[in-house]
Amino acid sequence: MIVTLTLNPSLDRAVDIEGLVRGEVIRAIRAHLDPGGKGVNVSRALLANGTESRAVLPCGGDDGNRLVRLLQDEGVDLVAVPIAGNTRSNITLAEPDGTVTKINEPGPVLSPHEFETINSQVLAEAATADWVVVSGSLPPGLPAEAFPELCAGLVRAGVRVAVDTSGPSLGAAASAGVALLKPNREELADIVGAPLRSRADVIDAAELLRSWGAAAVLVSLGAEGAVLVDDGGAISGDSPVNRPRSSVGAGDALLAGFLAAGAQGSAALAEALAWGAAAVSQPGSRMPGPGDLYRHNVRIHTPDTVRPNTRRARPRLGAP
Repeated sequence: MIVTLTLNPSLDRAVDIEGLVRGEVIRAIRAHLDPGGKGVNVSRALLANGTESRAVLPCGGDDGNRLVRLLQDEGVDLVAVPIAGNTRSNITLAEPDGTVTKINEPGPVLSPHEFETINSQVLAEAATADWVVVSGSLPPGLPAEAFPELCAGLVRAGVRVAVDTSGPSLGAAASAGVALLKPNREELADIVGAPLRSRADVIDAAELLRSWGAAAVLVSLGAEGAVLVDDGGAISGDSPVNRPRSSVGAGDALLAGFLAAGAQGSAALAEALAWGAAAVSQPGSRMPGPGDLYRHNVRIHTPDTVRPNTRRARPRLGAP
């Protein structure tokens, strides 16, 4: 069982357009509505490929009720925690060449009581979980200490925790000693305070996060694939997509594939790349199923030897 926590879920409306022209009236080719939020997408991808998962998420207002109905229609096993605020809605504009423009609402503020209820629920679900995935942006107004305490509490409970977030929360998760971090290149560059122009730069930055306490780091690189850095060193790979449709949710599918395949080594990385590439081939934020996977397109590159970090990149948060 893989439990996911999405603290700031959404309704995701994806609109296909011929081209985005600022200030013009644009006719939509088609539109569809999907459940949204990174942890929600991880659960959806796992479910679509036959891996048991349970999604924990706060829900409020009419959009929250609609989100719950959409997830139930997909057969997602979920624990919806009621909140006073309204669940957010996001808009994705997708162009034929794969260019995606996203407009994300900030989301509702969680009261201390609501956050504590969510925290308690996740700890209860974690008792029978192989992994807990804490994924996505944080709701506005959350106290600075709330997210680090959530991660540390799960680690103290002996849970394997995977975190996919950004900014200071990414550093806090590393310092809490989580089992896996999954940033993208931009999120990783932001936290180490330096551009990552090469695969060697990415590996060095991932090792820096591991020096803070994270056991492994899986970095998604968009069309360039992904890099995995753990105790065994660093390996990388890619999976070319001939006709990309939407990158929304691709990183979530990649993380789901990695966990479903055992979360270790080249075999898990290859599965992750297959799931991520399949997601890019889907419209909007739809998650791929077994029939969408083309594992023969995956290429795993020669393992790299991880070197001690001697680069000048320095964490913005300071060493823990």
